[in-house]
Amino acid sequence: MTADASSIDTDLVARLIAAQFPQWADLPVAPVPTSGWDNRTFRLGDELTVRLPSAERYVLQVEKEQRWLPLLAPRLPLPIPTPVAHGAPGEGYPHPWSVLRWLDGEPAITAPIEDHTAFAATLAEFLAALAAVDPADGPAPGPHNFWRGGPLTTYEQETHDAVAALGPRIDRAAVLAAWDDAMAATWHGAPVWFHGDVAVGNLLLRDGRLAAVIDFGTAGVGDPACDVVIAWALFAGESRAAFRAGLGVDPGTWSRGRGWALWKSLITLADLPDADPRAALPRLVIDQVLADHAGAA
Repeated sequence: MTADASSIDTDLVARLIAAQFPQWADLPVAPVPTSGWDNRTFRLGDELTVRLPSAERYVLQVEKEQRWLPLLAPRLPLPIPTPVAHGAPGEGYPHPWSVLRWLDGEPAITAPIEDHTAFAATLAEFLAALAAVDPADGPAPGPHNFWRGGPLTTYEQETHDAVAALGPRIDRAAVLAAWDDAMAATWHGAPVWFHGDVAVGNLLLRDGRLAAVIDFGTAGVGDPACDVVIAWALFAGESRAAFRAGLGVDPGTWSRGRGWALWKSLITLADLPDADPRAALPRLVIDQVLADHAGAA
């Protein structure tokens, strides 16, 4: 069987459900407004969601989420997705997939935040609780999460290639200074749980407040610096300070967090012309990271 992301639609989901979980066959299937890249997500009735990998390279995330989300959920202060069924390949779709509990809320990418400082403190509390969960036997950085939680050296060549490609579009000297600082801040701590993709699309709000955290596809056990990236993508000033204080991270982890933010933003910006509206966020993150690094120097 073969399939690509464009073939993952409501009709396929309805057929998979009917064939494998007939108890839900009468429930309506609808795509969610923001589905993500690694997986395609659909709402199933009022209480369930269906999550299907969009390509082979994301398949390892399914088994990980099936195993670990039920263990993490009761130890965290906010709801996270929990699986209720494990789907198998079928109906022309070649990968395993999941049915999970639906979590109400609107992603922070579109929902207004009532109080950024309170939001930052709540998110920091959640991530600190996640990092406090026993990491024994947890998934170490690897192909399942594209080496999130591993050393920044994994993405050193990509970062330098992006810097070269961007040329005068960025302050090359300032970017390389911040990157070199991050590379020098080697992780020596014990591995801890991290989310791996703390982004505005994965933070759900209700009434302007953080209500749930979703998409643990890149979660794992290792260096939590990758979870710091949101500090420059969403917060500033007082809210950034509250986030940092709530996390309680050391200066090295904060520096490596700047490195993770630079890597992601640089490779994203290198693929987009400045006129593309999607270039605004990576441009903002780069500017915020460089200002933060300059202030710490």
